[in-house]
Amino acid sequence: MPAFSRLVRFLARDGRTYYGDAILPHGISDISKARQARIVKGDIFGIHDVTDDVADIRLLLAPLALDDVRTVRCLGLNYALHAKESKMPLPKYPVLFYKPITSLAGPTDPIPIHPLAQEGTGLDYECELVAVIGKTCADVPESKALDYVLGYAVGNDISHRDWQIKRGGGQWGLGKGFNGWAPWGPGIVSSRLIGDPQTLKITTKLNGKTMQESNTADMIFNIKKTIASLSQGTTLLPGDIIFTGTPQGVGMGRNPQVWLQDGDVVEVELEQVGTCTNTVEFGSKPGPRL
Repeated sequence: MPAFSRLVRFLARDGRTYYGDAILPHGISDISKARQARIVKGDIFGIHDVTDDVADIRLLLAPLALDDVRTVRCLGLNYALHAKESKMPLPKYPVLFYKPITSLAGPTDPIPIHPLAQEGTGLDYECELVAVIGKTCADVPESKALDYVLGYAVGNDISHRDWQIKRGGGQWGLGKGFNGWAPWGPGIVSSRLIGDPQTLKITTKLNGKTMQESNTADMIFNIKKTIASLSQGTTLLPGDIIFTGTPQGVGMGRNPQVWLQDGDVVEVELEQVGTCTNTVEFGSKPGPRL
């Protein structure tokens, strides 16, 4: 078990970047509300200490540095009601795809929309529970799967439906892999604090209006099944990130359909974890802070 409770990576007021254990006000569980953290020293996947040194948080960054990330795995059609709104049958096996690690961004970073992704229609949001692998594992039985989870975060699997479905050659990566299209955070809550990840409320708000509202209980392949399945014949490593699918309410499934526009503010929230709030920015903008 990790020593931390709520791991954050942050830019401090002294100008340095740290890993830390977020300090939250009494009665608050949203990590995005943290203004201070106890500095964590050591290997976050191995031996580390939560020190008594407290630093002021100037800016929350993506919870893991790119050097600490191995892969970004994602599941499609993993909520029953989302499969229904997509007019797709429930999958018999997890629908797996990957995002490049350069798609990762922080919990308040802008979502940069490359000029190529401004063509056509279909820019969409997807709130997702994100599981982070903490220990090397392979061929894991469901009964042991959660033992290998470092913790949980929330993410937004930004997608362009034209590039995903019509222009992707049968693969989803082109429509989901642009720079900065996987903001996540605002931190990683230890699996010690979230014993059952299948009871959590998950939502998306677009410009303040609730667009997705569900519970992780609606997952077709829960976290145990997902890790057991993905580890069969494949070694999962510390720092592997798994976006575990989105519930119903995506823009593509609405009538009329709702697509993200320049300047839109998207908030994805996971109970017991917190909120990522990101603004859509069209044009050639700097990449995410990594």
